Amino acid sequence: MESIEEGYFELDLKGNFTFFNDSLCRIFACPKDQMSGRNYQTFIRDENRRKIRRIALNVYKTGKPQKIINCDIIRGDAKNSSLEISLSLLRDASDNPAGFRGIARDNTEKKRLEAQLLQAQKMEAIGTLAGGIAHDFNNLLMAVQGNTSLIKMDLASESPHIKRLEHIERCVASGSELTKQLLGFARGGKYEVRPVDLNELIRKSSDMFGNTKKEIQIHTKLNKDLWNVEADHGQIEQVMLNLYVNAWQAMPAGGELYLETSNVSLDEQYVRTYEANPGRYVKVSVTDTGKGISRSVLQRIFDPFFTTKDKSRGSGLGLASAYGIIRNHGGIINVYSEEGKGTTFSIYLPASDRHIVKEDSVIPQTLTGNETVLLIDDEEMIIDIGTEILKKLGYTVYTAESGEQALKIYAEKNDAIDIVILDMIMPGISGAETYEGLREINNDVKVLLSSGYSLNGHSEKILEKGCNGFIQKPFNITDLSIKIREVLN
Repeated sequence: MESIEEGYFELDLKGNFTFFNDSLCRIFACPKDQMSGRNYQTFIRDENRRKIRRIALNVYKTGKPQKIINCDIIRGDAKNSSLEISLSLLRDASDNPAGFRGIARDNTEKKRLEAQLLQAQKMEAIGTLAGGIAHDFNNLLMAVQGNTSLIKMDLASESPHIKRLEHIERCVASGSELTKQLLGFARGGKYEVRPVDLNELIRKSSDMFGNTKKEIQIHTKLNKDLWNVEADHGQIEQVMLNLYVNAWQAMPAGGELYLETSNVSLDEQYVRTYEANPGRYVKVSVTDTGKGISRSVLQRIFDPFFTTKDKSRGSGLGLASAYGIIRNHGGIINVYSEEGKGTTFSIYLPASDRHIVKEDSVIPQTLTGNETVLLIDDEEMIIDIGTEILKKLGYTVYTAESGEQALKIYAEKNDAIDIVILDMIMPGISGAETYEGLREINNDVKVLLSSGYSLNGHSEKILEKGCNGFIQKPFNITDLSIKIREVLN
C-alpha cells in the first residue's frame, strides 16, 4: 500500500480513519499523527458532505462499490483540491459491515485543465458571434459617418447645424469604441501592430489613472531590461485601463494597486492548455488588495456582458475585451483571487526582438486626388455613401457589389483604374479570392482593404501577399483620403 501513488484508506462505520497510507497523507497535506482517528468529514467541503453521506449509505445498504467524482476537499494546508474516490464496503470475519475502504486520486490538475478547455471553447464561440455583430454594426456606423461628413462639407463653417453634426460624429465615435471592444474580444482583432515598450505604456496609463483615483496607491516594480512586444498599443492600453478600473471597483474605500513586469520563459507544459506557443514572454501582473472574487464569479469573469456591478458602473465588456485582446496577440491572461485577500491578473505577451521607432504626431488633413477608384462592397449603403465621398475628394469612381462583378470590371478597365478599395467580407467570391483574381489580371494592382472587422488573420495574409493597406470601418472622409494617398504615392 505504501508503494502506490493513490491514497488508500479505511474508515469505521462512523467515518473515522482507522488505516491509511503515506500517499493519502500527501494528498490531504496532513501529517500521520493528525490523520489517525480523524473523521473524514472534517476534510470535506460543506456542499459535498450530504452527497458523500448519501453515497456511503448506498454502499452500506447494497454492498456495491461506488465512485465519487469531483469530491472537493479542504487540505490540511487550507488549500482546495478535487478528488476522485472509489468507495467499497469493508466486512469483518463474520461478513458483517465493519466500515469502508477506498482509493483516492487527486484530479485537481485534470479538473483545472478540463475547465480551461471548456472556457476556451466557449469564448471562441461567443467571440465569433461578437465579431459578426460588431462587423454589421460598423457598416451601419459607416453609413451614418459618411452622410454626416458629406453634409458638413456642403455647409458653411458658421452654419448652426455644424454643432449637431459634430455631436452625431461623437456618437459614431462612441459606437465605434463599443464595437472595438467587441472586436477586441472576438478572435483575431488587432489594428496597428508595432513594437511596444510595456514599461512605458504602464507608466503613462497608471499615471493617468492615478491622477483621477487619488484613493488608490499605485506601486510599480518594472524590469529595467524588459523585452519588447509586438502589439497594438491602443488595445494593450485599453486592457491595462480595464484592469485598473476593475481593481478600483474592488476597493471602494481605497487600497493598494501593484503593477509588476518581468521577462519569463514558458515551456510546452504550461502553455498547452492556453493554445499558446512556448518561448519568451513578457509578464505583467496587476494585483489589488480588494475584496477578492468568489469561485462562482471566477468561472464567468471573462464572459462578455457578465458583471456583478450595478449597470451604471459598466457594461460587462471590460474583462471580456481584455481576454480577447490578449488571446488575439498570441498571449495568455489568467486570474487568481481569494475572497477577502485581493486579486491578481497575470498577462503574458510574446517577446519580440524588433526595436521601437519613435513616431511624430501630425494633425491630419483631408487630401484630394483625380485618379480613378474601383469601390467593391456588397452593402448598397456603403457603395452609395462611398461613391459620394470619393467624388467629393475628386476621384472618378467605378463600383461593384460582388467579387465576380469587380473582376469583370477590372478586366475591362484595369488600365484606367488606379486603386481598388476592397471589402473583406462578401458573399460568393470572398475578398481574399477577389484580391487573388485582381492580381492575376494585373500583378501590380494597388488595393486598399476595407472591413467592419479589425485587422485579423485573413486580412493579414492578404497584406503579406502585397496588398497595399487596410482601413477600418467606420472611417471618416479625412482618414479615407489619407489612406488612399498613402497607397497611391
